[in-house]
Amino acid sequence: MKFILLSALLAFNLMAVARADDDLKKAIGSPTRSAENIARDPARHPYETLQFFGIKPAMTVVELVPGGGWYTEILAPYLAKKGQLIAAGGDPQSSSEYQRKSATKYREKLAANPTVYGKVKIGIFEPGNKYDFAKPGSVDMVLTFRNVHNWMSGGNGQIDVVFKNIHDSLKPNGVFGVVEHRLPEARPANADSGYVHESYVISVAEKAGFTLVEKSNINANSKDTADHKNGVWALPPSFRNKDEDREKYAAIGESDRMTLKFIKLAKKK
Repeated sequence: MKFILLSALLAFNLMAVARADDDLKKAIGSPTRSAENIARDPARHPYETLQFFGIKPAMTVVELVPGGGWYTEILAPYLAKKGQLIAAGGDPQSSSEYQRKSATKYREKLAANPTVYGKVKIGIFEPGNKYDFAKPGSVDMVLTFRNVHNWMSGGNGQIDVVFKNIHDSLKPNGVFGVVEHRLPEARPANADSGYVHESYVISVAEKAGFTLVEKSNINANSKDTADHKNGVWALPPSFRNKDEDREKYAAIGESDRMTLKFIKLAKKK
């Protein structure tokens, strides 16, 4: 009898995992995603990346600095029924014109399609200025894609505060997923290039109280030498150098990226 119950429980769990897996594939294949964003799927590996982080449809997930909403187009429909997406970006009332414009444009994107984005909550995450995106210990997962180099601009003091706020927002055993442009460890640090040492990200996260669970090469690109004129933005899709060596950069593709999964361990009683 015990064996039968365990078998039934295992079968139920496998079915639940399969349904979550199907939901993620459905969100990635949603016709509401822009063609421009879908075109980058082969370089950004959204399915493999989100699976690696362990996302589930009933989670409360924070997307930090969502930019134009590339990942929002996937996360919003995926979490809409059972979970909650919190998009944490700039303040529309910020003293920074860039932050105001970015926040306004993102909100306009959400407002234009309430069927898809109507459940998304908006929070403020503006390093060096304001952090108001989630109550302490309230979220299951925090995700950030290619943002750490920007947080470094305020020095170690600012990035330490950033990581502390992320850590505080998570529930015990909550996950912090990081994707960032990777600088070879032997190369001198230069955040202005957009590339960051993997060891640096890990050290800052551990200082904030995180434990590194696993690394992945899902978003690795061995063709990227990370020594380009104008840094990572020389590569697609930015092509900041315009026609200069464009074919070379196109052949390299998007940047070599670290993919790191951290956890906020529950305190021992």
